[in-house]
Amino acid sequence: MSQIYVIHENAAWLEPLARALDAEGLAWRDWHLDHGAFDLARAPPAGIFFSRMSASSHTRGHRFAAELTLGVLAWLERSRCRVINGSHALDLEISKARQCSALAAAGIRTPRTVVVAGTDLLAAAMRREFAGGPAILKPNRGGKGLGVRLFRSPEALEDFLASPDYEPPVDGIHLLQQYIEAARPLVTRAEFIGGRFLYAVEVDTSEGFELCPADACAIGDAYCPAGEEPGPKFTIIDAIDGELRQRYEAFLDANRIAVAGIEFIRDRAGVAYTYDVNTNTNYNPDAERRAGRSAMAALARYLGDELAASTRPAAPSR
Repeated sequence: MSQIYVIHENAAWLEPLARALDAEGLAWRDWHLDHGAFDLARAPPAGIFFSRMSASSHTRGHRFAAELTLGVLAWLERSRCRVINGSHALDLEISKARQCSALAAAGIRTPRTVVVAGTDLLAAAMRREFAGGPAILKPNRGGKGLGVRLFRSPEALEDFLASPDYEPPVDGIHLLQQYIEAARPLVTRAEFIGGRFLYAVEVDTSEGFELCPADACAIGDAYCPAGEEPGPKFTIIDAIDGELRQRYEAFLDANRIAVAGIEFIRDRAGVAYTYDVNTNTNYNPDAERRAGRSAMAALARYLGDELAASTRPAAPSR
């Protein structure tokens, strides 16, 4: 029987989608790809395949889940399966450097970004490229905002790199990025399903950068400001600038990404800088309850439509 296969490595993040798929009465199965064995000469099972593989999978002990999933997605695509958020989407998910290049190619403004391989080169690069600061340090492959820090001087950066708090990025690559000073400590995350805008979330960043919006980040994840909040850290809005929305939708179409959250910040002059694309997107339940919205329900309906389209007989040729 043809069904929906959800590829992932985090059971906690799957639960809200599982409930939505069940509510729609859809046939589906989860593929937990932290390990496995696949014969590339065999045909894949019948159905459509939706990848929710995360860039932060290594933080849950699934060090090679993304690499395995890239191989599985290539197998599915070669077999002409319907794959939603396929290998190209995952390639961008696990590399912020490649994200920056893809966004720039789509004419989307990003913060100035310097790619650094070698911890010993970071402070010198900050002095040379950012006139001594301030600058944002982030891992090339992160997820959930992990490891994103603001430094106002190369000396502060050097102290951090020498401290027990420093953890090297899993792929050995850092990004030094232009610090965008906003009028308020606020970023916006625009959510897209089927490549089209659904809603946006304004996120209060006054308490830091680790901003996983899920109701249940993985067991043991620290500093996730999701769940019940003393004040609304996440607030849903129904629209973003029309031209920016069009550019985002064109970017997603060009990069074969159907489901994503795209984050941007506005400087004091109101100029938008786009700094992250999340192809394994989660949604905050408290913000959705306040707004009367459900992105997971919309996602389940979209997947159901894609499954139905994949099983529909082809029109006869004339």
